[in-house]
Amino acid sequence: MLRQVDALAADLRERTGPFDEQVRTLLPAGWAAVDTVSIVGDGDSYHAACAVRMAFASLAGVDCRPVNALRFVEYDHPGSGGRPPRTELTLTVSASGRTPLVVRSAELARDGGAHAIAVTATPDSPVARAADGALLVTLPDTERSPGVRTYQASLLGLLLVAVRLGELRGRLSGPEADALRGELTALAGPVEATAEAAGARCRETAERIAEAPVLSVLGGGPSHGTALFAAAKVIETSGVFATGQDLEEWCHVERFARPPDSPVIVVAAPGRSYRHAAEVAAKAAALGRRVITVAPEDDAAIARHGWAALPVTGHVREEFSPLLYHVFAAPLSCHLAQHLGRAPFLADLPRPIPTTPQDRGETP
Repeated sequence: MLRQVDALAADLRERTGPFDEQVRTLLPAGWAAVDTVSIVGDGDSYHAACAVRMAFASLAGVDCRPVNALRFVEYDHPGSGGRPPRTELTLTVSASGRTPLVVRSAELARDGGAHAIAVTATPDSPVARAADGALLVTLPDTERSPGVRTYQASLLGLLLVAVRLGELRGRLSGPEADALRGELTALAGPVEATAEAAGARCRETAERIAEAPVLSVLGGGPSHGTALFAAAKVIETSGVFATGQDLEEWCHVERFARPPDSPVIVVAAPGRSYRHAAEVAAKAAALGRRVITVAPEDDAAIARHGWAALPVTGHVREEFSPLLYHVFAAPLSCHLAQHLGRAPFLADLPRPIPTTPQDRGETP
């Protein structure tokens, strides 16, 4: 898992160009008419969809709707529930390409008149075959692990689609779109510096919170997607129950949860929700929570409310901030698991004994 973190910067440098070439081929000039984008996924893929919603709205000027696959299939696909017809693009995201409901989402999107593009790391996978086309966000030298590089690859592919749509729809000039693509590649430097700085701090912080039965990760806007992803990595890797929540929703609900000193990680990327993140950090600290801030390294305003800090190196526009502000999640989760002596995905626990004929592989 830590090797995945070390590879993030190189992936950005080396994959942005090839991914963008695919995007330009998949989205020719005729796509200027698109006004609605649905991004469908589960787990990390859904978290990525939440993280890029702002980019599609602000850069491309489209109505962007992150949807988990069950909701899309049963309630929200084109043509369901009296939804009015729109010029719609559906992006079905699955790194493995095998998530059944995401595959079904691609099929229903096409049946409902939308154009479906799969975003997947797996060529010739079921989701790629079910869609009209596929953006292959493949990576070299992958290893079995909770997803880190694959999450970044999905983010990168989706952000490049947002930039391309903005260019096609006239929201961005050609030079402006190219400058944004350059920003994505250039984020490799801050990602590398943040990853290098995160090692020791994440190890120390993990040791200090290891006894906590639950923790929360909070963020607003794109950082809400980052919070969901970070909470997922904590659960998958260490087995500690974690919740990813919107900043304001936490104030209405989870702030009343016990124990009163439970850790709260506040993701405070610069942007529209930064001020609110600082206010929530202050409120959480006043309630006795152990506040861990994920904020720019030179930001003393929010860090003063923190019980611990995981600083982020470099500057980034808010639309692209998920690429930089998720970097802490993997090393923190990994060190937490190591301190607790646990393996990812409950692999250190004995397998349950089959209790039914079906579980035992018998014909009932």
